[in-house]
Amino acid sequence: MRRIFGIVLLGLFGFLLVVGLFAQFYAPGVLKKTPLDVNTLTTLSGQGSYLGQPETPVSVWQRTEAIGDKSTDEVIVMRNFQCVMKDPDGTAPQSPVCLDATDERLINASEDRFATDRVTALAVNDPKYIGADGVPHDGLVNKFPFDVEKKTYPFWDGVLDRAVDADFQGVEDVNGLTTYKFQIAVENESAEIAKDTPGTYSDTKTMWIDPVTGSIIDQSEQQLRMLSSGDVALDLDIAFTDATVKQNVDDAKANGSKLGIIALVPWVSYFLAAVALVGGILLLGSSGPRHTSRQESDIDEMLNTRTSRSA
Repeated sequence: MRRIFGIVLLGLFGFLLVVGLFAQFYAPGVLKKTPLDVNTLTTLSGQGSYLGQPETPVSVWQRTEAIGDKSTDEVIVMRNFQCVMKDPDGTAPQSPVCLDATDERLINASEDRFATDRVTALAVNDPKYIGADGVPHDGLVNKFPFDVEKKTYPFWDGVLDRAVDADFQGVEDVNGLTTYKFQIAVENESAEIAKDTPGTYSDTKTMWIDPVTGSIIDQSEQQLRMLSSGDVALDLDIAFTDATVKQNVDDAKANGSKLGIIALVPWVSYFLAAVALVGGILLLGSSGPRHTSRQESDIDEMLNTRTSRSA
């Protein structure tokens, strides 16, 4: 019976070892990828002025959707819709409805298509993903990579049409979630601030990032676009709404817990495998043929008889 249990434990050792190796080297590569079913709504609010008009409350929504039939195991293709509206009475429409171009409350409505690496989150500009007429992007576009580092990252700026530095600022708590704070600072850059409209552009964007998944948890932005004449074209001071931040925190905690469990599985499996190996060896080592005291006595008697005969 001990021999059977020993063999079973050695088999269990092999199984647990395989589970540990799978969880350590294969599972993270599968799970630490941007999911192909992305469909997120982000809402922002704040204050702004447009074309020299008085400052007024502003409402912004943006929806980011994955284009599943264009995405692959390595690359995800996404479409981003954004609507920026003056909202003096709090009645601005929400996604998927934006204001008509003739509505004086509309500040800007835009659509962007981009592709990113599902692991590094860096832009991918192959025409098979973004289309022959697609706008090439650079750096990170809508999130940071998994396992964010405390360093400077290149982050896409759609006004400048290039990546700018997102500098690490420190670690801060957001609604009970530990985040990494990054900041982008653009100062009086020459740019096309609107279609066929040259001017200067300044932007201070602060992002609080979940270091595990790389998702943007909270964001604030102060943006200023000036016409060549020196007049203000757009002055925005906006931030994620409380509802958006709460949803982002809840999602990050849920996804982080899943990844945390996966990270723990290998070490639990290796520990149990070691226990099974030691137990199996001990049982097999103790299951060899043993002599009872009666058998030992009979053997001694036989040896003594043979000795006396030979004498």
